[in-house]
Amino acid sequence: PNFEYLLDDLTAEREEVLRSRGGPALVRLAYVALRFGRAEELAERLTQWEDLFAEMAAARDGDDALRVVVQYLVRVGNRATGKATQGVLRSALGPQRAEDVMKTLSDELIEQGHQLGWAKGLAKGRAEGLAEGQAKGRAEGLVKAILQILSARGVTVESSIRRRIMDCTDIKELEQWLHRALTAVAAS
Repeated sequence: PNFEYLLDDLTAEREEVLRSRGGPALVRLAYVALRFGRAEELAERLTQWEDLFAEMAAARDGDDALRVVVQYLVRVGNRATGKATQGVLRSALGPQRAEDVMKTLSDELIEQGHQLGWAKGLAKGRAEGLAEGQAKGRAEGLVKAILQILSARGVTVESSIRRRIMDCTDIKELEQWLHRALTAVAAS
């Protein structure tokens, strides 16, 4: 197959031109939503698209398609856009059906938020666990080195001192003990 790419700068087109393009209502609504999605006047323009919302609602799988468009509008718009979107949906679909579309969308967004929260929490927990594990491993290595050095130097280590060394998790203190162990003649 031989494919060609078409770059379509929607920002250069007027709303009337985008709405008059061929295709189903979803495509025409997507054109204008993408064109004005980040524009200040998005909330004001939404009421002018009510006919496209109604046409989409009448199509097979219309509610699913509407959810996708509404999700985009809610994500890129501001609070006024959200309110305007609800108003247009109520007018185009009726109050109950609009509520169902918005509820399903809000449930999806909540679930996405939960998933994102879990992912962030898991990543943070892993990072903290890794840091803790590294610190614990470093401490254990220092404890082992201190005790081996003292043993190699012939220094007797009483059980209470041995326990104090083995229970220590403070890296700085263990490093100080390691330096002192290098020249120690007695463990005290």
